[in-house]
Amino acid sequence: MKKLEMDIAELIRKYQSKTGKFLTVGTAESATGGRVADRLTDIRGSSDYFEGSIVSYSNEVKVGVLGVREEIIENYGAVSSQTAIEMAHNGKRLLGVDICVAVTGIAGPSGATLEKPVGLFYIGLSTESENLSKEYVFHRDREGNKQDASEAALNMLREYLLKCISKLENR
Repeated sequence: MKKLEMDIAELIRKYQSKTGKFLTVGTAESATGGRVADRLTDIRGSSDYFEGSIVSYSNEVKVGVLGVREEIIENYGAVSSQTAIEMAHNGKRLLGVDICVAVTGIAGPSGATLEKPVGLFYIGLSTESENLSKEYVFHRDREGNKQDASEAALNMLREYLLKCISKLENR
């Protein structure tokens, strides 16, 4: 069950062995309620690279603590690509990390609109060189959607780390 978390730990250690530096990681989570951070910290030695998490479940915390601009939430909604990117970018800055993964979504069973169904999630990633977001729609119950979103966030982090290692090896 911890395959992704183990892969991430191994990739970060591989990066460290090639560069002498650990890439530090943090999370900014809403609908997953800290599950991504929990999974990352299940790995022994994760304190070498995991710095922390901000769980911003309400819009007030997204704005007041995490620094998501009110106009982003007003114009695009709390569950949007733009919000996920701001959560990741601001989380990266606040936590002082190299990489921040953010999750915002509608776990269900309520909260959906015609435009935004239950199971809609946006996963954001912020690094020194990029800010991006991917949209996912999961089709399970609340718990299943949260699990799937956590898995997607960890996979996005893993894919980014693979890209970093590949760049180092192709120099």
